[in-house]
This record gives sequence, structure tokens and C-alpha cells, in this order.
Amino acid sequence: MLKPPGNRNPSRDEIACCQDYLAQQIQHIQPTLIVALGRFAVQTLLNTDQSIGKLRGTLHQYQGIPLIATFHPAYLLRNLPDKSKAWQDFVFAKRTYQQLSAPHHD
Repeated sequence: MLKPPGNRNPSRDEIACCQDYLAQQIQHIQPTLIVALGRFAVQTLLNTDQSIGKLRGTLHQYQGIPLIATFHPAYLLRNLPDKSKAWQDFVFAKRTYQQLSAPHHD
């Protein structure tokens, strides 16, 4: 998600205006996995007000697509100790992606 001018969070109206476009893009791309970066993106996609700390480390779903939550890169620049947590999230994402992409044998 791109930020509106002044680096503010998008308004509800701005989110509503973009949701159909996002849904179309996801349908077109058909991603195997979504990695959502940052509190606002994660809370918006998952329609929750839970903290990113509580949402990390769990496989969620967005429109039937697996989603993993992690910190925004700008947050990590200001909070260096959490970089190791983000690394754990990306290791989890890689492992999940590999499992989801593996050929299924019936």
C-alpha cells in the first residue's frame, strides 16, 4: 500500500476506493502467499485492530489466500531489535511458500 500525502494513514473512504482495485489485482496475480508489511496494511487486510505483535507468527487468510504479517521496513529502521523478529517472519514466509508451492501427490 502506498501512503497518502504527508505519510498519513489512508482514510476509510480512500481504503474503500481502492479495495475493488486491490481485489482485482489479487485475482489477476493469484499469489501463492501475501506478506503484509506494517501495522496498517495488516490490520486493514485482516479487518482487525489486533497489534502486529499478536498477528505475527500465524498464517492468516485474505480472500482465501494465505497471509503472513510482519513489520514495515521503516519501523525496523527505528526499532533495530525487532529486525530479528522480522527475519523470523521471513523465514516463516519462505517455509510456508515452499510448502504451498510443493507439488501435491495424491
